[in-house]
Amino acid sequence: MFPERFSNLPEYAFPRLRRLLDVHAPGGDVVHMTIGEPKHDFPPWIVDIIAENAAGFGKYPVNEGKPELLEAITTWIGQRYGVVLDPTKNVMALNGTREGLYNAMMAVCPEVKNGQPKVLLPNPFYQVYMVAAISVGAEPVFLNATPENGYMPDFTALAPEVLNQVTVAYLCSPSNPQGAVASRAYWTDLIQLAEKYDFKVFADECYSEIYRDEPPVGALQVANDLGADPERVLAFHSLSKRSNLPGLRSGFVAGGPESIARIRQLRNYSGSPLPMPLQHVAEKVWADESHVIENRRLYREKYDLADEIMADVPGYKGPEAGFFLWLPIQDGEKAALKAWVETGVRVLPGAYLSRDANGDNPGKKFIRVALVAPKEETEQGLIRLRDCLYK
Repeated sequence: MFPERFSNLPEYAFPRLRRLLDVHAPGGDVVHMTIGEPKHDFPPWIVDIIAENAAGFGKYPVNEGKPELLEAITTWIGQRYGVVLDPTKNVMALNGTREGLYNAMMAVCPEVKNGQPKVLLPNPFYQVYMVAAISVGAEPVFLNATPENGYMPDFTALAPEVLNQVTVAYLCSPSNPQGAVASRAYWTDLIQLAEKYDFKVFADECYSEIYRDEPPVGALQVANDLGADPERVLAFHSLSKRSNLPGLRSGFVAGGPESIARIRQLRNYSGSPLPMPLQHVAEKVWADESHVIENRRLYREKYDLADEIMADVPGYKGPEAGFFLWLPIQDGEKAALKAWVETGVRVLPGAYLSRDANGDNPGKKFIRVALVAPKEETEQGLIRLRDCLYK
């Protein structure tokens, strides 16, 4: 029988979007701007690496990641964030970070903390955060991320009686969908709060390598500088966005040795490790920055394009990082339907990524627009959206 705690889950965003749009014909050539699936080229040498190591498909993969892959990951962390980690104790390769963001909760969240545990979520949020919390019997607490707080939830405003029950706080920086970046001061406040009230921070940093100017500071970096408990932060990274490889299903989780040991142990029973040829690919990709620099250049071109096209849209704010626009509109669902029926541009209503909290759904008056397509297609889609929804 389906567990009762899952009975009230909202419909997932994309089936819900199909139900909204697909009963109508598009009003023009279709431009897909909904899913954050990168369209830039991945490094061409990847195919050769898979072919060279194809015999590995005939073997069971190394559960936590082969040593050379873990070494490549910790080397990258050291170069990017200045944090020295032990590849044998502080990291585990993931079959996509969604696996890690879910299973880490299963592995490290206590069943009780001053009563029912609470898990803090930004709102809007990546939906796996909520389902992970519900899976362990925790109460999700939604913290609205709005223009007024710079699209970063205010964890410090929570009452002590709430914080005393918190076991995990999720934070995505750069954020999906708004493209906001947590500053060093923001991470410091959150990590110090976690130290005071003894909860863990799950830092979803999958968009960390797509940014305008300065590289975003990382949670592990700040925790290390603060001298925080090594178990305080788990950071999650991915090759999907950084390297345009969503189909590779490769990422990692990094953190304290006790937390990583628990996640590895759970993987022994319930996980799906990355096939060995793909581990070879991931090893080489983490070691190469040239394709990442080029990828970032292409996104910067589209940031500039969006800033130009949407300059006169009331309330427009270009993203600091990531590859989404979070466009203000009176009613996101109505706007998405209007754009589809009149122009053929497909966007996602912001409410589909949010939940009602304190009487408000902070995504209701927004649409999310992915800037993943080639520049010319992105330009066409943005112009159609502007002319349809804002003129």
